[in-house]
Amino acid sequence: MYKKIVFAIGVYLTALGLNAQNPGVNEVLRQIGKNNKKLQAYSAWIESKHLDRKTENNLSDPQTDVYYLPWGNDGAYTELQISQSVEFPTVYGARGNLIGKQRQKMQLEYEALRQGILLKAKKHLLEIIYLDKRLAVTQKRTRQAKRVFNHIQELYEQEEVGKLEMNKAKVAWMQQQFKAEQLQNQKQNELVLLKELNGGKAVSFNPSGYDQSRVLAKLDSLWKSKQARDPALAVLQQQEEVARQQVRLSKNKALPDLKAGFNYQNAQGSSFSGIYGGISIPLWNNKNKVKTAKARLEYQQTHSEATRTQTFARYQKKYNEYRMLREKYQKYRSTLSGLQSDTLLLEAYRLGDITFIEYHMELKFYRQAYDAMLEVKNQLNKRKAELRRHQL
Repeated sequence: MYKKIVFAIGVYLTALGLNAQNPGVNEVLRQIGKNNKKLQAYSAWIESKHLDRKTENNLSDPQTDVYYLPWGNDGAYTELQISQSVEFPTVYGARGNLIGKQRQKMQLEYEALRQGILLKAKKHLLEIIYLDKRLAVTQKRTRQAKRVFNHIQELYEQEEVGKLEMNKAKVAWMQQQFKAEQLQNQKQNELVLLKELNGGKAVSFNPSGYDQSRVLAKLDSLWKSKQARDPALAVLQQQEEVARQQVRLSKNKALPDLKAGFNYQNAQGSSFSGIYGGISIPLWNNKNKVKTAKARLEYQQTHSEATRTQTFARYQKKYNEYRMLREKYQKYRSTLSGLQSDTLLLEAYRLGDITFIEYHMELKFYRQAYDAMLEVKNQLNKRKAELRRHQL
């Protein structure tokens, strides 16, 4: 009894170890989100761009002027002047707010890029799951084709069938072997693409046991969720905020620039010193800039509304395609479930009710239908992933 308990615990721990070594879909996506080189590069670019924009809000450097004029009728003349020019104080606040909103916009663009990369990765994972199921089915068919070939070979040796029929059985067996090799190669190619997305690090993924639910919420509920969480849509709102802040900045830049400093003069043994100030007269430098900023804001608002309308239309189209694929898959599944066509056809062939050609053609028909069902299921899962991209 004690040995049985120890054995059971050992099996359980081994299973846990295998699961740890073969992460699921979500864990692989998490790794890719962390290791993807394009995301890392974009994150570094965001930081550099933000720092570059912050430099635009720095004060200008102070200026020092020195005059020494020794050749004069009344002796040498000396003058020292230190000055600092600044924009109107509210300009710095407005520009700082603009820089902050531009950073938020870049962060949303990063999130949209991240979701696009993770969606691409998830499609590769779903393709591996599909190929793994196809491979399992093909390997089963290969074993069955080999048994049929062995049976026909025995009949040929007993001179009950001709060589032509035996050759056809052998070709059918070879075709299944070639198909299994092709599927295995396709699976490896998908893993190579995942490795690229994972920053060059190999991905360990066990597709067995994955069966995603194909039930989705209603379109209105999904669209509300997408509007609330999709960074690509949030970018549109943020672009409007950036354009609105540019209008505020343009209005503030219409205010005069200020200048202040210290001045020292020395002539004929007498010296004078004090402070001085200056102000610019904003007549031409900011002309039409506020109108330009307002026009840009109006464009951005119209563009955002048009993009949202277009995005919803495309989303609705994808949702309708998903529903059509789901109905198609359910019809396939209800029709093919429980048929046991392989077993029945093989039994009919062994009893001599049908010839090998009839057996092969009928089997091919049912297998094509089953493969079509798996393909529809694969497309259904990918379409669902597209509809739920904003949740990645």
